[in-house]
Amino acid sequence: MGAVDTPQPRAGKKKGHGFGRPKRRVGIRIDMTPMVDVAFLLLIFFMVTTVFRTPQALEINLPPDKEAKVNVAQSKVLSIRVLPDRAYWKHGSDPWARTDVGTIAKVLKIWSGDKDVIVLIQIDREAKFNNMVKIIDELDLAKMTRFSLNTLSPEQKKEVEAL
Repeated sequence: MGAVDTPQPRAGKKKGHGFGRPKRRVGIRIDMTPMVDVAFLLLIFFMVTTVFRTPQALEINLPPDKEAKVNVAQSKVLSIRVLPDRAYWKHGSDPWARTDVGTIAKVLKIWSGDKDVIVLIQIDREAKFNNMVKIIDELDLAKMTRFSLNTLSPEQKKEVEAL
């Protein structure tokens, strides 16, 4: 563990003579092996007992049949079309309104908690992935659980770009 070396007496000099004589130091040697063992045991203990954050994933329910068609009234559909630099929305047969992805929360606040509204999100291929994530997060905050994701066709893109 630890060892202390005792100093050897000096030969040829008498003890007590002279004022500027250097003090003799005792040599100390400490074995660091037990401290390293304790450090590794603590490291392993904290690694084993730490609770890691579980990955947050969005649960998506897919329809059982790809050919299944569901008829929904137009008045219950909220359409959102996302372009690279802006977004458009409309409810039912209302005209298209322009907004930004960052302010889409104000639009969704109107229908917050309404379980009958189905949100149809159509995203342009050139739009950022982060825009889709922001919209889905805002839907989750507004407690709107019924939504559909789709890509924006060139015809649909031309329709909203003309506004």
